This record gives sequence, C-alpha cells and structure tokens, in this order.
Amino acid sequence: MFSLIKRSLNFSQTLYRPKNNFFFRIFGKLKKSMKEENVILVNKNDEQIGLMPKMEAHEKAVLHRAFSVFVLNDKNEIMLQQRASNKYHSPLLWTNTCCSHQRAGETNIEAGKRRLYEEMGFKTDLKELFHFIYKAPFDNGLTEHELDHVMIGYYNDAPNINPEEVEDWKWMPIEAVKTDIQNHPDLYTIWFKIIFDQFYHFLEEHTL
Repeated sequence: MFSLIKRSLNFSQTLYRPKNNFFFRIFGKLKKSMKEENVILVNKNDEQIGLMPKMEAHEKAVLHRAFSVFVLNDKNEIMLQQRASNKYHSPLLWTNTCCSHQRAGETNIEAGKRRLYEEMGFKTDLKELFHFIYKAPFDNGLTEHELDHVMIGYYNDAPNINPEEVEDWKWMPIEAVKTDIQNHPDLYTIWFKIIFDQFYHFLEEHTL
C-alpha cells in the first residue's frame, strides 16, 4: 500500500513540474503563436529600411515587402483559396493560392515556398514574374501598402489545406476568374483583384 502511494506521489510530482506540465506546454505554444511577426519596410526600390510589427504597418499604411503566389495546373487553371472564417480581415473571401510577407533574411522564393506549404500543404518550384507597388484600404481601417513580388508555380494534385488559414479551395480557369471578378467583385479580396489584373496583363504580354 505504501509503495502504491509513493508511486502516485512521484507521478503527481512529475506531472506538475513546469517542464512536464501539459498545460504549461500548451500555454507556451499559445504564447509563441501569439507573437506578432515583423514585416520588412522598404523604399520604392525594394531596399530594406527597417522592420515593423505587421499590425502596426497595416495601421500606418507603411510600404513593406510582400509576395503573392499563383499556382496553375496543366489545364491553365488557377488554384484559388477561400480565406478561413477566423481571419481578422477579409474572412471567407476568395483569393490567389497564397500570399504573405517575407521574413528578415528570407529570399522571395524561400518565403513563397514556406507559406505555400503552411497554408496549402504542398511543395512546388516557384518562379518570380514581376513586382509592383499597390495600396488598398480595408473596411476595418487597416491598409495594405505593399511592394508585392508575384510568383508562379505548377501543381496538378489536390492541396492539403490548413483549416486555420484556409476554408476551401478550387481550380478555376483564368478567363473565368476574370469574368467572375467583374460580375461578383465582393466575393474576392481587395488585393487579389488588384494583383490578378497585373498577373493577367503580364500573361498577355509574356510567354511563360
């Protein structure tokens, strides 16, 4: 009986040691996930001039570096994603395959591949096509002011979407996307409408 009590006490002590405590580990992960990432502030020549927390950059409409990825299949269809319902802006709107911000010391291609895997769950080669600057205000008072590097990749299988980031996905022909944006603009993110227009005209003028 004494040995059973001793084993129980030892188990309890092990469970509640901070480094082994289940709740301590979960809180640590949550705290880490809540740490806000910095964006790279740039001038119009894409030269880095500093770092700033992402939310602050969007509140102040400061120009920062970003990227947008378009993944196509052999049918020349674009993989679109629908943003998750828990997003703090533009929830449940349709947009390009993925987009985000480069981290300090990360190349554009490295950033694109990283975020593509984080959101859509697959890896593929990417090629940068062009970059441009745009500014787009949101309804919630935030503003995207980005020097955006637009990339293209190819993939034919279904993605393995991250439900924290993506609600749904679909393949859609390029011409159908253009028509649907014209007919139903409220279904799409404000930046996608801007970036898609640039992407569409680039394809008209260049052979990939």
